[in-house]
Amino acid sequence: MPLKAKITNNSSSPSQRPAPHAVSSPPSDPPSLRSGAAGPAVPPDFKEEMLASLRTEMAAVFKTELHEALKDNLSSIKAELQTVMADLSVSITNVKSDVSALKSTVGEMETSLSTCTDDISTQAKVEHLSAELERVDNRCEDLEARSRRNNVRIMGVPEETTITNTTAAISTLLKEAFKLEKEPLLDRAHRTLQPKPRPGERPRTIIARLHYHADCADILRRARAQQRIKIGDFVVSIFPDHTSRTARARAAFNDVRRQLREIPGIRFGLLYQRDSALRMAVPRGSSIHRMTLRHSLRHWSSKGSVNTP
Repeated sequence: MPLKAKITNNSSSPSQRPAPHAVSSPPSDPPSLRSGAAGPAVPPDFKEEMLASLRTEMAAVFKTELHEALKDNLSSIKAELQTVMADLSVSITNVKSDVSALKSTVGEMETSLSTCTDDISTQAKVEHLSAELERVDNRCEDLEARSRRNNVRIMGVPEETTITNTTAAISTLLKEAFKLEKEPLLDRAHRTLQPKPRPGERPRTIIARLHYHADCADILRRARAQQRIKIGDFVVSIFPDHTSRTARARAAFNDVRRQLREIPGIRFGLLYQRDSALRMAVPRGSSIHRMTLRHSLRHWSSKGSVNTP
């Protein structure tokens, strides 16, 4: 600062100024001249002017330097902010893209989950209805099988014969075939609902319903004992009237029954309802075993009596 340096130089050499001119010295003389022995006192206004001038110059210098420093710092901060804003813009764009993709994925998942929920609900309903249908089907099968318990199927009666399909004619045929004391009481009799066969073809089966179950059981027992019943010039066979499911279930035990007949002392029989179990009576203790076809094969094969197919 020029003024400050000037003051310093003047204060360092006070003896160079002559004493007689001390009164007429300008106000810019340094206050250190007052300490001289020959100089007069400095006026108060001069001191205040010097301080004001110093303050003004110092403020201008500080302002200029601060302005330059702030200008440089503001430029640097502005550049950094622009870089950060650019990075944030790129990040925001990426985030928006990811959010858009996530929204699309969530929408697809909601559609898929809705479809899966409907499928699961439908599957549960189908399983319930399937179980209910199976129960009803088994019930209908049982009722149909029980309604046929008094029926017999007569096979081998020719179509062209004097024997008619009336209940009286079939009752007479059964009496003659098994030498019964009296004719069994029949509710109805008819041939199966098939087209009439041509000459030389197998005749249709006659289905007869007996009024009393005891008569039906007696006729079937006699038919099993005789197997082939001769009436006049033709041979007939009599079997129980089973449903197709019952007939298939009973046929599955044919091999087991054939082998059990070869074992002495064993009596066995098939349950009527659906014939899904094989009933056997073993002489020792007269115990009764009820078992399925697979169980019966495994049981008797372990004893070495029946060979599994």
